[in-house]
Amino acid sequence: MPTFDHTDLLLPAEPGQRALARELYALAAAQPIISPHGHVDPALLAEDRPFPDPAQLLIVPDHYLTRMLLSQGVPPAELGVPSRDGSPVETDGRVIWRRFAAHWHLFRGTPSRLWLEQTFRTVFGVHTPLGPATADPLYDEIAARLAEPDFRPRALFERFGIEVLATTESPLDDLGQHAKLAADGWGGPGGRVVTTFRPDDVVDMEFEGWSTNVDRLGERAGEDTGTYAGYLAALRARRAAFIAAGATSSDHGHPTARTLDLTAAEAERLYDRGRRGGADAADAEAFRAHMLVEFARMSLDDGLVMQLHPGAVRNHNRWLHARHGRDVGGDVPQATEYVHALAPLLERYGNDPRLKVVLYTLDEDTFTRELAPLAGGYAALLLGAPWWFLDSPEVLRRFREAVTESAGFYNTTGFVDDTRAFCSIPVRHDVARRVDAGFLARLVAEHRLPMDEAAETIVDLAYRLPKRVFNFGGGDK
Repeated sequence: MPTFDHTDLLLPAEPGQRALARELYALAAAQPIISPHGHVDPALLAEDRPFPDPAQLLIVPDHYLTRMLLSQGVPPAELGVPSRDGSPVETDGRVIWRRFAAHWHLFRGTPSRLWLEQTFRTVFGVHTPLGPATADPLYDEIAARLAEPDFRPRALFERFGIEVLATTESPLDDLGQHAKLAADGWGGPGGRVVTTFRPDDVVDMEFEGWSTNVDRLGERAGEDTGTYAGYLAALRARRAAFIAAGATSSDHGHPTARTLDLTAAEAERLYDRGRRGGADAADAEAFRAHMLVEFARMSLDDGLVMQLHPGAVRNHNRWLHARHGRDVGGDVPQATEYVHALAPLLERYGNDPRLKVVLYTLDEDTFTRELAPLAGGYAALLLGAPWWFLDSPEVLRRFREAVTESAGFYNTTGFVDDTRAFCSIPVRHDVARRVDAGFLARLVAEHRLPMDEAAETIVDLAYRLPKRVFNFGGGDK
């Protein structure tokens, strides 16, 4: 995978620790990338078409970037973000690029700047600094690279050193792009590009169009979702289809981490109320909570690893959602409780080592107080990497400091990039590897860990752990 031209980027400033960190980082940098959770469009690799212009590739789809400019009064339409109602948006890539470059100072000190600058350098080999005066030359340099065969998606996949990339699809998806990948030798079970089962749009009664989605689920699965039993059968059928397409995990993006172990009759009554349009917010939360326990039961049957991503208030910026839709930067984190919320699921299945529940948070206050003790006390629980608003160098450091003493390294799962920005994948993994090298170097320097064990650990964190946890064909030492 590409490495940064700043040799000591993010490594400790203290010379002794830096020397140790360099050795450890070199071991991690040599490892292939396992990307077990993300949102890259599978069509990108299935069709392997040349990327569009630099703005359409790097700015328009990246809500980290567009939301920052929105916070300073630049509407997403001026950055080319598609509108829900078809109202005009900027389509000239060079104009978008210039507008973004004029506001580049807004990103000083942010991970977005770090990721984008390193993408320029390590992916495109471009070292021209971004700014208003250099916008056009930089745009032209990247556009010239994008016209070359070596910068097609599959060629970059190879150059990035990606061993496995997991995308994320709804049960309503026909998985046609994954079928094409499988036909080309890239997908299917054990493939290089696999899918992930994300059922939120057919589980969350507050999701726009939920009841219609459930009808479509039944059609897709060939089951009668008019009944709760038929609904469960349809979910199982779609899980089987996803597994046949290479899926090894499911993903659940609920507002909270609440779980609830209802009887079949209680769950059926909730389901029927939702289908009749009579469910309120409390009913929707109860149904989501129950379905997490139901999905854990299904995972014990079919082996899918459960990923739980709670804590996001979706579409908090209602104007943005109304104008541009979901997943364009209008979400914000909220405080999230885990100890009591997960108790019903853990009471039933938490001590079963056959189940793997990878738990994430947007509330870093819970790292030490809740998440590390939970993962250190239940066989089924593992801690996912800091994600979304937390996948920055500073929080990655704080995560290791906060959870290692209670949960150790081996109740964590390695880095998860969780990105739609394909070209940033190697950059994000490299940042995480550098942070881990620095943390381990400090343990060695403080005589808390021998160097040989630190060397083994960093390879585990970078490669073997995510490969093993997410069932990508091994990962054993």
